[in-house]
Amino acid sequence: MTVNSDEVTREVEGRLLLVHFLRDHLGLTGTHWGCDTSNCGACVVWLDGEPVKSCTVLAAMAGGHEVRTVEGLEQGGELDPIQQGFMQCHGLQCGFCTPGMLMTTRALLDRNQNPTEAEIREAISGQICRCTGYATIVRSVQWAAAEQAGTRTTVDAGAQS
Repeated sequence: MTVNSDEVTREVEGRLLLVHFLRDHLGLTGTHWGCDTSNCGACVVWLDGEPVKSCTVLAAMAGGHEVRTVEGLEQGGELDPIQQGFMQCHGLQCGFCTPGMLMTTRALLDRNQNPTEAEIREAISGQICRCTGYATIVRSVQWAAAEQAGTRTTVDAGAQS
């Protein structure tokens, strides 16, 4: 498989989950393993450009496919706008759900450059955050969308949702 643009080859047990392959075999610990039941969304990565919960995918099933993890968001030493937005608008507290949120919301912004609050909330509805109440996450996505569009001044990082 290709992981963050690097081709990797490993022999693995047929029952090994992609989340464990990424963390334990490749050392990519940005992908978090939370609930092991596909409810929390902390383990979201992209498989062939689509967000998937890596606790529901066998590593062997990802063979021959492209996987992108949260480590793959940063490009050329520059943080992705969604990463910047989470920093600027305090879209994280404990940070446990953040990698999955980042991957999910990056996919949203790739499909929809100017999502409404309702569209953002719909996109993250498969993610559980126990700390933020989601308002700062929504603001972070709005900030990133505005940053990408060059209209960031229309989104105040301190505004309430």
